Amino acid sequence: MRHVTNAPEARPLLTAAASAVDPALLAEVVELRARNEELERAMATRPAIDQARGMVMALAPCSSERAWDVLVDVSQHCNLKLRDVAAALVATTTDETLPEPIRQELRRALRRLHAAERG
Repeated sequence: MRHVTNAPEARPLLTAAASAVDPALLAEVVELRARNEELERAMATRPAIDQARGMVMALAPCSSERAWDVLVDVSQHCNLKLRDVAAALVATTTDETLPEPIRQELRRALRRLHAAERG
């Protein structure tokens, strides 16, 4: 069994966070926690984004980078987070219907992709 101890460098941070003695350290702890939560969300949504990317690559034979661009394009035109566009696309694999605004923008983005490939 592994024994976990706090590093000496972490002790002042923990003390500052607990007592709020140093506002600068407290602000840094709050910022780091927010970043940590953001990274956890990103890691949780990454598989759906990667799967949606693969779906776009299958729909319109293209590179992974082009598929990413298509998803970003749809996201921006629908004013939705990329992770939400990806989740909606992946949900179609379980018989859910792609929302009409996403469907329309995906169709447009794929047309632009094909036009760019031809032109």
